[in-house]
Amino acid sequence: MAQRSALSRKTLLERESELTAVDEALGELACLRADGAEPRGRARGALLAFAGRAGIGKTTLLAEVRRRAAARGCTVLSARGGDQEQRVAFHVARQLLQPQLAGAAETELRDALGSWYDIVGPALGLCAPTDGAPPDPQGLRDGLDWVLTHLAVRHSPMVLVLDDAHWADPESLGWLAAFVPRAEQLPLLVAVAYRPDELPEHAESFRGLPGRAGGRPLDLEPLSAVAVARLVRESLGAHADDAFCRECWAVTAGNPFEAVELTAKVRDRGLTPTGAGAHLLRDLAAAVKGSGLVARLERLGTSTVRFAWACAILGTEIRPTLAAAVAGLGREEAADAADALRGARILTGTETLEFVHPLIATAVYRAIPPGFRVALHGQAAWCVIDEGQGPSAAARHLLETHPEGDAWVVQQLRAAAVETLRAGAPDAARSYLARALREPPPSGDRAAVLYELGSASLLTEPATTVNHLRAALDEPIAAPELRHNIVYRLSQVLAHSDRLAEASDTLAREIRVTDDARIRLRMVAEQFMWDAFRADEPDHPSRSRRLTRLADRLTGRDLTERYIIGLRTWDAVLRGEPAPGALHHAERALAGGLGWAESDRGFEVPVLVALAFLYCDRPGRTEELFAAGIADFERQGWRGAHLSFAYTLLAYVRYRRGRLAEAEDFVRAGLRLAERVGPGTPAHWYAVGILIEVLLARGRLTEAAQAGDDFSFCAPYPAAVVFPDAQTVHGELLIARGRTQQAAEELAAAGRRLDPRGMRNPAWCPWQLHLARAQAHETPERALDTAFEAVARARQFGTPSAVGQALRIAAEVAPGSARVKFLEESVAQLECSPSAYELACALVALGTELRHAARPKEAAEHLYRGLDTAVQCGADGLVDTARTELAAAGLRPRRLHGPETDTLTARERTAAVRAAGGRTTGDIAAELGTDEQSVVHLLSAVCRKLGTDRTGLAAALDH
Repeated sequence: MAQRSALSRKTLLERESELTAVDEALGELACLRADGAEPRGRARGALLAFAGRAGIGKTTLLAEVRRRAAARGCTVLSARGGDQEQRVAFHVARQLLQPQLAGAAETELRDALGSWYDIVGPALGLCAPTDGAPPDPQGLRDGLDWVLTHLAVRHSPMVLVLDDAHWADPESLGWLAAFVPRAEQLPLLVAVAYRPDELPEHAESFRGLPGRAGGRPLDLEPLSAVAVARLVRESLGAHADDAFCRECWAVTAGNPFEAVELTAKVRDRGLTPTGAGAHLLRDLAAAVKGSGLVARLERLGTSTVRFAWACAILGTEIRPTLAAAVAGLGREEAADAADALRGARILTGTETLEFVHPLIATAVYRAIPPGFRVALHGQAAWCVIDEGQGPSAAARHLLETHPEGDAWVVQQLRAAAVETLRAGAPDAARSYLARALREPPPSGDRAAVLYELGSASLLTEPATTVNHLRAALDEPIAAPELRHNIVYRLSQVLAHSDRLAEASDTLAREIRVTDDARIRLRMVAEQFMWDAFRADEPDHPSRSRRLTRLADRLTGRDLTERYIIGLRTWDAVLRGEPAPGALHHAERALAGGLGWAESDRGFEVPVLVALAFLYCDRPGRTEELFAAGIADFERQGWRGAHLSFAYTLLAYVRYRRGRLAEAEDFVRAGLRLAERVGPGTPAHWYAVGILIEVLLARGRLTEAAQAGDDFSFCAPYPAAVVFPDAQTVHGELLIARGRTQQAAEELAAAGRRLDPRGMRNPAWCPWQLHLARAQAHETPERALDTAFEAVARARQFGTPSAVGQALRIAAEVAPGSARVKFLEESVAQLECSPSAYELACALVALGTELRHAARPKEAAEHLYRGLDTAVQCGADGLVDTARTELAAAGLRPRRLHGPETDTLTARERTAAVRAAGGRTTGDIAAELGTDEQSVVHLLSAVCRKLGTDRTGLAAALDH
């Protein structure tokens, strides 16, 4: 390699513009002027992409980039894609990052990688995969982003060089293509080179990455006749005449690699570089590549040819002993062959061999007779296993062999798939298992292979996964556990594909034929779960009764029982049973533990239990459970749909608490993750619906409407139940846009869908409240009836926030004389709740009504409180409304308070402790030397800060 680098520097011709771009980028990276003077500005990274056909000089140019970067004191990371290593997951990522981390003790490595150790470590070959669930690909990419960012900052300035990117493995290339746009924000220069005509489909994004050429790569052109003449004279001497040099340019078409190799052949032959010998150049040039190179190789002898073939099979970074084993040569014979190939400028290196140029490696590989090539790959697989490299190293060779019904091949491919899947490369795992299926496996193993193939494809190719798992069920299965696992997986992928009815039916069929009581209970739990999410469930009341009978006699002794109790909790919330009962079931479900990242379970039930606390006016407890759940996801590297759901629903919790700015931040983060999962998925529906709710609460109607239009947030709605209910949110948006008749039709349709299923809790889905608002414009009597029905349902559930919100909407549609009464009770209820935004709405509404009723002093008090609370919530539209009402009352809005914190003041804590101990408002007022209304205000602030209603104060204070 040293010899090649020296030659490269000597023959780097007509690359002035490219090298100028390199120097400018390195100067900005090191904060130096182009002339290397004193530092200036802030280090800025960049992307330099070089494109050109084979042999055009990309490798030579990148070698010069590395040299100049090292001369400026930059840390250089370097990697190269390999034709034979394209199917080796993370091959390029390991070349780049492993040298920076390998060799450290495990404790040091854990300190360096932190929480990413178990996620990134297996992918980079730094540690063995864990036995838990594999990370999702996006989570792994995020981990690799973190590692590279950390290294770039720690070892700045840094230059990352990737040669032959067109041959990089899909996992590495996909990661780098997503990461590279961030280079400008880091002290990192990324230089890549590839052949544009060989760039695979999965790397198309690389063509349009933002770089110094305005989104286009720097195309390398062939050398001119003058440059080739200079190259020839540098190699052969100044006496080479013009005719000879021009013929060299003509026969090589200005290709730098071919020109260098041609001059080497001329020198080896002792040919005089004059016009008289120019006619021999064409034959010499043919010997440099293709069939000419093969003919030259064959003249070196049989053993040498076999050794060269073995090296071509192995790819890059070839160990001579392994190549000798693959070729079937003895030690001395292999050493002689290596010397001969070095002398023929085919191989270079000693302890580690590599081909002088990828063109040579390709020509040698393609020259191997097809049958012999297959045999050599099979031999290579055996040899790498014998050398202790493991199944993953052998798998790429086994992919090239012909199926022969060999059980050993199936065993190695399955083992490689397990390793690769746990390292975070499901695509590679699928290719190994698909090849194992074609071997084929023994009849007794076929179902297991199909199950493993389906599991590897779980959420990326759901239709294919369903086919594999159904085929597995059709096979003879000796182990009952395997059959059960297949059924669980099949129901899961059907549910996640919005085919909830099929998921339920799959479990129902298996329940009927399962003898084991505990397994049957697990399947019943899974069926209850998917039915709970079905928007088209035909007999929800019957399921609810069966679930109630079953859950009430379970003790929660294992995870299955706790899942059923958790589903009972959620059913109680949806049906609007009294909140204390739902809270009781939620605590039972959590008593023995309910992890969010169980390897063989979904995360749905733990999320539903956490949300039950939210709807029961205990959002503080919900946030505690979400924090633990998100930590579980991040430890597992689950950063796709799982983390999107978590962030999105956490945004919903903040929205319900009235922390609207925080809610918007969280939901936008969740939406970004959901967009990586894909549009139209449940994660996407959740995120868009919550974003619209938050924007409406903040008074930003235009943005909410734009979000609805941009994301086509309208019918047809998903088959799965989402919350907030998508159809109801759309109806609310239509009201805000003034389309009340259309809104009434949409909301009435939501009621016809939910009511027959027993989903009657306005705390969960306030479709009736919004319907009453929409009806008030055309049919005010009907609107009042609708609102009163919602109030009755809210009182049955019994939470202050639900009752308070329902009363506020009832006041909005009621005759003028009744509005103040409803609003006063609404405020009283909401002051006992953690719902700051709803309290602000009720206070402003009450103040407005009192102003209209000519009660200015009381109006001012409520408007001022509503104004302050709205400011703390970030409800800008409501702030404007409150200020307008104060101005209309002839009052000047006082200075707005900033956002409140979660820290209780001394008086708030004293009042909270007394209230939790059972003291009345009057008792607390007497002890604090104040009036009862001030105590009400103190306790209202406490409820909002702690995220609980009055009944939960004792538990919240203990936390």
